Amino acid sequence: MDFYIIKVLFFSALAFILAFSMTPTLTHFLYKYKLGKKIRNGGSTPIFSKLHAHKEGTPTMGGVLIWGTTLILILLFSFLANVFPNSILSHLNFLSRSETLLPLGALIASAIIGLFDDWLDIKGYGSKGGGGLKLRHRLVIYTIIALIGALWFYFKLDWTVFHIPFFGNFEIGAWYIPLFILIIVSTSFSVNETDGLDGLAGGTLLMAFTAYGVIAFALGRFELATFCGVIIGALLAFLWFNIPPARFYMGDTGAMGLGVTLGIIAMLTNSALLLIFIGLIFLIESLSVIFQMISKKIRGKKLFLSSPIHHHFQALGWPESKIVMRFWVVSALGVAIGLMIFLLDKKF
Repeated sequence: MDFYIIKVLFFSALAFILAFSMTPTLTHFLYKYKLGKKIRNGGSTPIFSKLHAHKEGTPTMGGVLIWGTTLILILLFSFLANVFPNSILSHLNFLSRSETLLPLGALIASAIIGLFDDWLDIKGYGSKGGGGLKLRHRLVIYTIIALIGALWFYFKLDWTVFHIPFFGNFEIGAWYIPLFILIIVSTSFSVNETDGLDGLAGGTLLMAFTAYGVIAFALGRFELATFCGVIIGALLAFLWFNIPPARFYMGDTGAMGLGVTLGIIAMLTNSALLLIFIGLIFLIESLSVIFQMISKKIRGKKLFLSSPIHHHFQALGWPESKIVMRFWVVSALGVAIGLMIFLLDKKF
């Protein structure tokens, strides 16, 4: 047990060091080729455009730092374990078909799609006024990725059980596939909506992956816990440069990749319902967007000054750093409640 604790902490620290050391090269590349964020100014989002006009040109695609670090470390130590099978390096390998192969594949696939979306945004292509892919296109992409994951769970892992805290496991058969898709699409959409202020998505994702790292470890899924540890370390390095004023932004390559991965890890640990608490800020952000759209359709007027809800508080005059830190506090509270429910459920 001590070894696995050391392993998780070692890879968290190593991921931080690697990501931190790669940042100067990444930022030089992003600034050199002017891969900066475009602020939508098509007239449909006047409040957002006004509040974020000063961020025009700040490099995006910073999420490459997170998934790039994760990919490098997992492939490197898998290679070293194969080359030196009888050494300590073989025990440091955390690439596992049953635990980390699917979340890794989902992370890289969705991150690459997000990278393409960021490129469209930078070039001013896509939705009206820029902004890359339209919402419906993103939802289709999320659904396709989720469907692949659902089929993997159902046919490869023979997974048809869904856990409800304090009530136990329920055999739901083929219904597992649409439920899986719903959870992955909801999570990835929610994380993407949260990525709007310096440090907001990075901080809340850091807490969420820490919570699921703890859950994975408690369930004996040590390779998955190590995988979470690598993402945590990389997110810490990202946050170092993303805290206001941001050196670069996460972009869709980070938000899309990490959102999908978080949902898959929640399903792998059979604790998806805990996302309601562990991802509390993500839930609030996405609901604010949905309620805003419903209000505009039915009532013909907005419910919030701007959505997602963090932009509403900006429009009210709250400083960006105050919004981010208060959302971090709410996120930490949600994580605490989620972990408490997990431990109580596990005990009783």
